[in-house]
Amino acid sequence: MEVFKTKSPEETEQLAEKLGKRLACGDIILLFGDLGAGKTTFVKGLARGLGVPEDYYVQSPTFAIINEYPGRIPLYHVDLYRLEPEDVYDLGLEELAEQGVLVIEWSERLPFSFDKAIKVYFEILDAQERKIIIDIDI
Repeated sequence: MEVFKTKSPEETEQLAEKLGKRLACGDIILLFGDLGAGKTTFVKGLARGLGVPEDYYVQSPTFAIINEYPGRIPLYHVDLYRLEPEDVYDLGLEELAEQGVLVIEWSERLPFSFDKAIKVYFEILDAQERKIIIDIDI
C-alpha cells in the first residue's frame, strides 16, 4: 500500500499516468471516494499511460455507464454511481476485464469482489489537494 498527496488535478493525472504505463490486459482498478475527489481525473491519467489518443475526451460515464477507449490496451471505464447493486451483474464486468483494463468508479457499489484488483482510495484534503492510497492486491 502506498500513500500519495497530490496538490493539483495535474499531479493526480501524472500519478495515474505512471500507473497506467505499468498496467496489463486483465488488470482491474477499483476507485473509492466522494464526489469531486478526483476519480475521473485519475482515469484521465490512466488513459494517457495506456496510450489512449489525445483526441479522445475521457469523461465519467455517469449516464452511459461504460466508456471504452482504445490504447495499447483497451480501457473500459465504468461508473456505478447511478446503479443499484443488483443492476451491476448485467454489465459483464468480468468479461470486460479479460479484454483490457477495467477501471470502476464508485466501486463501493459493487455487489461482489474481484480476486485481484488495484484499489485506489481518494480523500479530499482541500480544494486542490488529495490524499490517494493505492493498494495493489495482485
